[in-house]
Amino acid sequence: MSNPLHRLTRPLRLLAALAFCAVVAGCATSTPASTPVGKSVQLDGTPRIAVISAFAPELTVLLPQVQNPVKHRANGVEFTTGTLSGKPVVVFLSGISMTNAAMNTQLALDRFNVSHIVFSGIAGGVNPGLNIGDVTVPAQWGQYMEWLMAREDKPGQYSAPAWMKSELTMPAFGMMHPRPVEVRSAAGSAKKFWFAADPQMLAVARGLQNSATGVALEHCHASTCLKQVPKLVVGGNGVSGQAFVDNRAFREYAFKTFEANVLDMETAATAMVAYSNGVPYIAFRSLSDLAGGGEGENEMGTFMGIAAANSARVLQAFLTAWR
Repeated sequence: MSNPLHRLTRPLRLLAALAFCAVVAGCATSTPASTPVGKSVQLDGTPRIAVISAFAPELTVLLPQVQNPVKHRANGVEFTTGTLSGKPVVVFLSGISMTNAAMNTQLALDRFNVSHIVFSGIAGGVNPGLNIGDVTVPAQWGQYMEWLMAREDKPGQYSAPAWMKSELTMPAFGMMHPRPVEVRSAAGSAKKFWFAADPQMLAVARGLQNSATGVALEHCHASTCLKQVPKLVVGGNGVSGQAFVDNRAFREYAFKTFEANVLDMETAATAMVAYSNGVPYIAFRSLSDLAGGGEGENEMGTFMGIAAANSARVLQAFLTAWR
């Protein structure tokens, strides 16, 4: 009896033979079934605190302080392991934006033995009681731009789908209604707006705030000086979203609606990843601008250096005090 494979053209015979071999004869494949493609490889096994900043000027102050630095790379991200203020750390840039922050926080958790997460950087001030250069350590962070863009029924009048109204518990900004975000963890699936900072880490930060000596924050940087002496404020709320905010009306809305001290573009995304993985986190954010609340143009370009330096100082004082 002739082999039916012989009646096929050569390319088809080859494909058919491979398929026949794999199914009937159990041919070996190039990728073992027990080794998933793209499996994460841990780059360092030492338990470390992840120290994250969003972009280079925020990390410039910290990296030179890392003792015994060792460089690692994964997916184009550079990680530096070593010690900072006597604590084992892995230091890296998340990149600006909620997506980058979530993606690279998870990357660090996959590739390193991360015990705690600390975010250090600059932010826009929302609370009118705070000034540029102040350092805030919010007790919780929310993703405030998980919007519903509501239907406009009449000019200036908006309505939400009936099935979504139970989620809309906060005032809207025009057509934009803030909503909770769905998050998954070992405990299951939940919809959350706020992600709490770790209570023990927050207590250490409060100790710095209440200390008689406190943390010496910079008042001047190069030739630029602030009008007020900066202060450390622990507690309250922070919010994060995909937009750089430089609008007075929206700033006032964010303070009134979320009782926020600051807003940024990364922290709540990192907080959500920390929650999903069960890793304690805290964030130090220093005000580089007033998110549209100041006179004249946005102040970030002028005061970014002071703000980044002050956030880094509080972070280092925190690590020194952390047990």
